[in-house]
Amino acid sequence: MTSPVQNPVRTERHGDVLVIISDSPPVNALGAAVRGGLEAGVKEGVADASITAMVLRCDGRTFFAGADITEFGKPMQGIGLHEVIDMIDASSKPIVAAIHGTALGGGCEVALACQYRVAVPSAKVGLPEVKLGLLPGAGGTQRLPRVVGVKAALEMIALGDPVSAKKAAEIGLVDKVVGEDSLEADAIAFAREIADKRPIPRVRDREVAPDPEAVEAFRQANGRKMRGFDAPAACVACVVAATEKPFDEGLQFEREQFMKLMTGTQSAAQRHIFFAERQAAKIDGIASDITLRPINRVGVIGAGTMGGGISMNFLSAGIAVTIVEMQKEALDRGTGVMRKNYEASAAKGRIKPDAPEQAMGLLKPTLNLEDLADCDLIIEAVYENMEVKKEIFGKLDKIAKPGAILASNTSYLDIDEIAASTSRPEDVLGMHFFSPANVMKLLEIVRGAKTADDVLATAMALAKKIRKVAVVAGVTHGFIGNRMLMPRQVEANKLLMEGATPEQIDRVHTEFGMPMGPFQMSDLAGVDIGWHRDPNRIESIRDALAAEGRWGQKKQAGYYDYDEKRNPTPSPRVAEIIEDFRSRSNMPKREITDQEIVERTLYPMVNEGALILEEGKAQRGSDVDVVWIYGYGWPVYRGGPMFWAQSEGYDKVVAGLEKHGFKVADTLKAGTIK
Repeated sequence: MTSPVQNPVRTERHGDVLVIISDSPPVNALGAAVRGGLEAGVKEGVADASITAMVLRCDGRTFFAGADITEFGKPMQGIGLHEVIDMIDASSKPIVAAIHGTALGGGCEVALACQYRVAVPSAKVGLPEVKLGLLPGAGGTQRLPRVVGVKAALEMIALGDPVSAKKAAEIGLVDKVVGEDSLEADAIAFAREIADKRPIPRVRDREVAPDPEAVEAFRQANGRKMRGFDAPAACVACVVAATEKPFDEGLQFEREQFMKLMTGTQSAAQRHIFFAERQAAKIDGIASDITLRPINRVGVIGAGTMGGGISMNFLSAGIAVTIVEMQKEALDRGTGVMRKNYEASAAKGRIKPDAPEQAMGLLKPTLNLEDLADCDLIIEAVYENMEVKKEIFGKLDKIAKPGAILASNTSYLDIDEIAASTSRPEDVLGMHFFSPANVMKLLEIVRGAKTADDVLATAMALAKKIRKVAVVAGVTHGFIGNRMLMPRQVEANKLLMEGATPEQIDRVHTEFGMPMGPFQMSDLAGVDIGWHRDPNRIESIRDALAAEGRWGQKKQAGYYDYDEKRNPTPSPRVAEIIEDFRSRSNMPKREITDQEIVERTLYPMVNEGALILEEGKAQRGSDVDVVWIYGYGWPVYRGGPMFWAQSEGYDKVVAGLEKHGFKVADTLKAGTIK
């Protein structure tokens, strides 16, 4: 016999104040049972003649942190959130929202429907639905502008970033900031203060004046980051509607916009990534309660751009780092750059003023590899040369203490070959950070054939601690992301020979939503990267550019010409080089359509992703999507390559690949990608 489900909402009487309490771990999501409990609680308070006011609060670590996202797309159960909010709004007795933790999304909308709001200093309030490709769909776009004005409402709704309790009080969203440890008592006292005030203030009855200047300024300031996304524009339209329409008409407009987004591909893609990121943290075949290895000090070999950036991740998380270089000049230069980065962040207010000294105080620079003997994790971050890496790992094998994890930051090379240069391959794995390593969120964690389960689990847990999004990859050239990048680059170069221009190919990619195209990326990274350095050996267009010193942005010339501010323009010289190469290869020039560029550069990436999955080098298709979203700037509103292929239609992708002579992965043909 199953036990009855306990009601997650209870009421407690404190004299003439009724406290309605939600206790639905972990985040008091506004699921069906909670909504039903709120309905019953408000009805109880309204019906009881001895109650003069109500307080709405939550047990646990947070106020209502939002709607129950698992209910999206499913039939509504019980009373809807709109109805609960309307009931709170229409209450004949004032209700005070007592906020701690986070009041996000539906939680913020519930608070807005209450007649008053108090919050503890550590609380945050926000409407982040735009980050899931949605907008606040329970009156948030209509109530918030009426409370805080157009400018603040646009920032909260169309950007989705929460505000602190202090900021919320400054803009009028919170009526009073109360004691951190006395929320309930202070909220009850506040409820008694306002119990007899009439008329009861209702947000819906307020008016907000149109502010076209604020709207235009917001669009100008945020146009670039909102480019391509449907939800921010819909959010702006709803805020404008709040200034132009009666409240109920505005609600109807909000609902129409919400449903358009909810049934569109962009929100489906953004919700896919929301869940995919969380799924990526799970390691198939390893128990979640496995004992992790303690990591108290990290060693980093190399103080260059990557080594310094990698070190900063750990220092910022309060983990001590020993950083090793061969030459004192390189060591001083690297640690100096780290300090400057911290100081720049402090100057911009991104970190506390004392954070640079705290972080750098945890750093031990050294020229002696032996100083890594007390490290629990050692990350090698030298240049991509297998022999050099094997030599380093051979030395580490003798220096590192038993149980220390040995990791390589390699972007392409075989982790198993590196591990074989030690007597403890079970302690070796790859930790592929993306540049700049202190900024980019992605971390590919490469599981070698002999990597121990607790080593992999420890690395994944550590990634979370240093605020990275980690994905498990298998040993294959380029792992997940770079392996998928290679066929795109190969086809882009072929398209140049056949008649496309660098600017056309790059434009197709940026219009798709990528931050840059293949040739813009080459110029940023350096056209000379991987070049054989022989100016007389010209085997490709890239060789020809490199031989002329067109090494990219750093030389103000690559596939494009650059001005002193690094703004690109098409290069007549590059056009000549391409034409010369084409004529010497007897390749006729033809018209290349934008669609062909998509089919030959983006479709092969999907195909390579399917092959990676077939070979077991990635755990799941959503992991592949996470890699490309967080490591390469794939537009989140397209959900990653594998999700995009599904939304495009597998048949369409397969047909495009076969038309251009590609061998198509079996799972892609069958439409069975997992």
